[in-house]
Parts: sequence; C-alpha cells; structure tokens
Amino acid sequence: MPLLTFDVIQGRSEAEIRTLLDAAHRAVVTAFKVPDRDRYQIVHENKGYQMVFQDTGLGFARTDNLVMVRVYTSPRSEEQKCLFMAELARELLESCGVQGTDLMISFITNSKGDWSFADGEAQYLTGKL
Repeated sequence: MPLLTFDVIQGRSEAEIRTLLDAAHRAVVTAFKVPDRDRYQIVHENKGYQMVFQDTGLGFARTDNLVMVRVYTSPRSEEQKCLFMAELARELLESCGVQGTDLMISFITNSKGDWSFADGEAQYLTGKL
C-alpha cells in the first residue's frame, strides 16, 4: 500500500491532475503488483518560487512542468523501486508530456505497523490485511 504525494507548480487543470494521478497509479500497479483499489494519492500545488529543484551536478535543466513524487511504502526491493521509477517516467511522459528531467522521485520506507486505514486500527497488525 504505497501512499504517493505529488508536488507540482500551480497551473495544471483538473483534467491534467487526474491524468497524472491515473498514470502514476498504473505505474504502482505494474511495479508493486497491488490491487487496483489500493490507491492513495495526494497532490500539493505550489507557486513556482516555492519549489527549488536543481540537478545535483548532473547537467540538466528543469521546467515548470516539474513533478516531485514521494512514495511512502513498506519495504520494497531495489528491483521494484527501479521498475516503479522507470514505469512512472514512461507513464508521465506518454500521458502527460512530463520529461524525465522534470521528474524527481523519493522513497520513504516504513513498516506495516505504521499504517491505519480506518478506525484507529492497525489492520496489518490485527490480521485484517
């Protein structure tokens, strides 16, 4: 059950945001083999000056089409992470026109006991999941 948060620069339409989220979910399903309804996504829209993303010395430029994705998840293999990154880049390019240099991804790993889906209950720990 990954939770994806997206930071983008203001200006995308509702349809563009929906397309971005749908593309990202396809990448999640492909890479992590989760059920289709295992979908948790949040979008934060920011003013351009509120997002500073440089290139860490890699020599590329970013545009206002920048998408920062944080993936909160239980441990995933390096293979799954790499597959997700590649799938997300492909999906966002094909569906949204987001170039690879405008995509940044970070994983935040936690354990199954760190999640409650409702009622203040840790469903992974109680055996409901």
